[in-house]
Amino acid sequence: MKTLLLLLSLSIFLFASKNNIAPVDNVLYQKECGSCHFAYQPALLPKRSWEKTMETLQDHFKTDASLDEKDTQTLLEYLTKNAPTNLRSLSTSQTPLRISDTPYFKKEHRKIPTKFISQKELGSISNCVACHRTADKGIYSERAINIPNYGGWDD
Repeated sequence: MKTLLLLLSLSIFLFASKNNIAPVDNVLYQKECGSCHFAYQPALLPKRSWEKTMETLQDHFKTDASLDEKDTQTLLEYLTKNAPTNLRSLSTSQTPLRISDTPYFKKEHRKIPTKFISQKELGSISNCVACHRTADKGIYSERAINIPNYGGWDD
């Protein structure tokens, strides 16, 4: 019985840690980055991706998102401190600037029909909070998915 309870506890822990990540807790990041798009959690990209993103703010996906030097440095420190060195799904030579370009993201979203992604309520696959209603809390479990004009998702 003890072994069964231990295995059950371990399974719950692994499920939770796989689907939950630390939420954004930096006011400057929320203000500067979250004013244009969802403030993605630093854990969704490796350090090198955040470093490259912060180096190229003058051309941030065809937008000038430049900040003063102090704010740039503050955000870089926050992002790299809270980002993994690497993600399991990436080789160390890969430096994606979009979370949607990571192999893990592509694998998790591969079965979603284009008609869901292209609807105006989503705008693009990068609009996490449109379907992942608890994304701002770092919770991306399937139970928390609600695709606009479709409903819940069960892979």
